[in-house]
Amino acid sequence: MIKIEELKKEVYTGKDFTVRYQTEGYYDIQATETGFDIRYKNFTAPKEMSFRDTFFNEWLDHPIAFGAFDNGQLVGFVEGTLEKWNNRYRISNICVFDSSKRHMGIGSLLMEAILAEAEKSGARMVILETQTCNEKAIAFYKKHDFKIIGFDLFAYSNSDSERKEIRIEMGKFC
Repeated sequence: MIKIEELKKEVYTGKDFTVRYQTEGYYDIQATETGFDIRYKNFTAPKEMSFRDTFFNEWLDHPIAFGAFDNGQLVGFVEGTLEKWNNRYRISNICVFDSSKRHMGIGSLLMEAILAEAEKSGARMVILETQTCNEKAIAFYKKHDFKIIGFDLFAYSNSDSERKEIRIEMGKFC
């Protein structure tokens, strides 16, 4: 049975974690005469992707995080904070670590917990960042009514487009 609990900052702050996922495609963003065109494209073969991050990263202002525990073991978490300057609630991380635990509703339980926190904060909207190659995350966010609200062609490097890993922002109103 999965239990969602608030994570204690004194226990988790500064601890690293790694997330791995497999992707079969990406959203290709191309400039046009009148703006941009976004189309889904398949890779020639599935790709393994990963990223490393830290719980309660120091750049976050008063973050809160919730963990999903299965028999006392942390299997996923979500983290977010109110950006006071523009009254938006940023989800800085949401993930289920073990791929065998995905598609079991754990991510949705975590999303519900952080959306309740965002609503409690009085934020005008909730936003998050993902990459154009994280197709399963994009589908998950769309399932929770997030829409693409922007992108940055060069957020991570000058070759994001060639790597098919462009930063996109997704958001929804509270």
